[in-house]
Amino acid sequence: MHTSTEQSTGSSRTSSTQRATTVALTALAPMSWGTTYAVTTELLPPGHPLFGGLMRALPAGLLALAITRVLPRADWWWKAAVLGALNIGALFPLLFLAAERLPGGVAATLSATQPLMVAGLAVAVLHERPTVWRLSWAVIGVIGVGLVVLGPGARLDLVGILAALGGTAGMAGGVVLTKRWGRPPGVGPMTLAGWQLTFGGLLLLPLTLAFEGVPERIDGGAAAGYLWLGSMGGLISFTLWFRGLGRLPVGASAPLVLLSPLVAAVAGVALGESLGALQTLGFFVALAALLAAQFTAPDLTGRFARRRPAADPIPTRETQIR
Repeated sequence: MHTSTEQSTGSSRTSSTQRATTVALTALAPMSWGTTYAVTTELLPPGHPLFGGLMRALPAGLLALAITRVLPRADWWWKAAVLGALNIGALFPLLFLAAERLPGGVAATLSATQPLMVAGLAVAVLHERPTVWRLSWAVIGVIGVGLVVLGPGARLDLVGILAALGGTAGMAGGVVLTKRWGRPPGVGPMTLAGWQLTFGGLLLLPLTLAFEGVPERIDGGAAAGYLWLGSMGGLISFTLWFRGLGRLPVGASAPLVLLSPLVAAVAGVALGESLGALQTLGFFVALAALLAAQFTAPDLTGRFARRRPAADPIPTRETQIR
């Protein structure tokens, strides 16, 4: 009996460690995405959101295909195309457009609404009702992010707002469909990321040539920015993201995107911005919400029931006669 209890405790600790590792690795993806705002405004040539999305997606996707050497089969051709359009083809250019037309904080706050969008889509697509615990922390997280990045000087641009919300909604749909479809047997997360990056890049290629073309000048800083966004912000981050989506509940993985605006705020501080007392409070509120969403709600009713004394049994006719 004692040995069995020790084995159960050890198994529980191993499971908790594995989950914590999965959460930490998955969190690297939105953290890298949070650098997009600083890289876009500081390094990339302005006015080329389609080209920026293309450079972030297609080279990374082709590299992943060269490494894995696995192509979609059967219905995964159209599934990978749909996911690539949502997670890559729509997200990347809209994200660059929002970063150009809005302050990084405003764009980041709008992207922080993704957990709420995912919760709504999960009900319709996955028939998964979000718990009050995680939904409440998602709302609190958005409020915390708003305190961090929104200030009285934040300018609002309608096109930028629509772009940020459109990209966020597209990726929210991609998260839910990825959770519903999973991965084909024997297909790893890098393969799935490569399919989507390639399809998204091929979608952006004709649009870029038709409406933008190539920037007149790409200096060393811009080349470094594209390299960072295509590697860490593209192939590596999406490989980690799809790995996490396959192992974590959708209600636990979606709040991790709150790290993106928080990293954007930290990057802003590194570039000379400052955080006031209210912004610092919002930072810790958002961080607490992100961490709390990784756990299930405490079973207060169960504890209360265990503490209550057992009720006396209702006397039956036989006991009354006795």
